[in-house]
Amino acid sequence: MTRQLYLLRHAKSSWDEPDLSDHDRPLAKRGRKAGALLRKFFKARSIRFDAILVSSAKRAQETLAALELDAPAETLPALYHAAPDAILDILRAAPEQAERLLVIGHNPGLHDFALLLCATRGDEPARRMAESYPTGALAQFEVDRPWTRLELGCGKLTGFVTPRELKD
Repeated sequence: MTRQLYLLRHAKSSWDEPDLSDHDRPLAKRGRKAGALLRKFFKARSIRFDAILVSSAKRAQETLAALELDAPAETLPALYHAAPDAILDILRAAPEQAERLLVIGHNPGLHDFALLLCATRGDEPARRMAESYPTGALAQFEVDRPWTRLELGCGKLTGFVTPRELKD
């Protein structure tokens, strides 16, 4: 059974209130626009999720809200600035019945994890993803095994998009 894994970096956050903790920073106007673009992207391609795992940070929660998705979401404080090994552990504990899984997290861990998960590096999406994983970027992977047996290097990158590309 092939599973679909989507790794979304939260949309652009606001720095308007410098006294806020990093965890409590909301989305910026640009981030809300990116959320709307991603919502349209998912709808136009009929992309649906069986489960969503999202960081507890306000900007990640607001990114999820902007997507207006109809899927069960679990807030995981461990996803807040998680390192690649922590993300791997989180995914290994994902619901087995979930064939299409969305993870909303943070850099640098999400970018590093995506690079480590990717089985090939030579194609155009992989090169673009390696260069930059900006806020609101979405990497799409196919995985040929249960979440419990997920390993680094086992993911086939099937797409990589950024809000800037969706705007064009």
